[in-house]
Amino acid sequence: MAKVLVIDDEKNIRITLTKCLEKDYEVVTAVNGEDGLEKIEEGDFEIILLDMKLPGIDGMEVLKKIEELDSEASVIMITGFGTVKTAVEAMKLGALDYLRKPFSSDEIRGVVQEVLERRTSKLQEEELNSYEDYLNYAKSCINQRDFKKGEKYLQKAVALDTSKPEAFNLLGVILELRDKILEAQKKYRAALSLDPTYQPAKDNLNRTTKFNYERKGINLGDENQEGDGK
Repeated sequence: MAKVLVIDDEKNIRITLTKCLEKDYEVVTAVNGEDGLEKIEEGDFEIILLDMKLPGIDGMEVLKKIEELDSEASVIMITGFGTVKTAVEAMKLGALDYLRKPFSSDEIRGVVQEVLERRTSKLQEEELNSYEDYLNYAKSCINQRDFKKGEKYLQKAVALDTSKPEAFNLLGVILELRDKILEAQKKYRAALSLDPTYQPAKDNLNRTTKFNYERKGINLGDENQEGDGK
């Protein structure tokens, strides 16, 4: 059974997350960043649910320290309205995904399951042979911040099927993570030209063209992810 650590100073959030996950995972809770780091040093966790806004050491600082500890845990940030300067910053520091308050039980379980599946995937490069294989491998590369390799396999996906929007959306995500916003928008538009109903590209294009652009809702197109660019 995978071990999950919840780091949040709000008791109700800790209780909610524990109730949602305890059936399928071993859940440990921490009341603040210091407490969380102590628990990380004491035990191995596959998943860490980390609140962005914490008393004392804030979530971004805890995330940096997790990376310094060379933890192999996959971190999911918990964010509230107005508390995230940018989800991209968290991704660059090592976070793999995020939950935005208020969230539903299905969202919690879905995001944790998705991240755990990425973590446990055994697919090797030499085994990739389909559009979906290249796409999923590229997502893994993006989450590991290996953008060059991610771009390589997205180009392979495009070569296999030029009619699908997913690879173009992810190419836009990589460009956005590299701060190439105008180029990213071109990829999002390319995805929408192939499928005007493709919501992840809609979310990303709407968000990047806003006057008060903050890059806080990148949509990789995961099944359980909801875009923030509304």
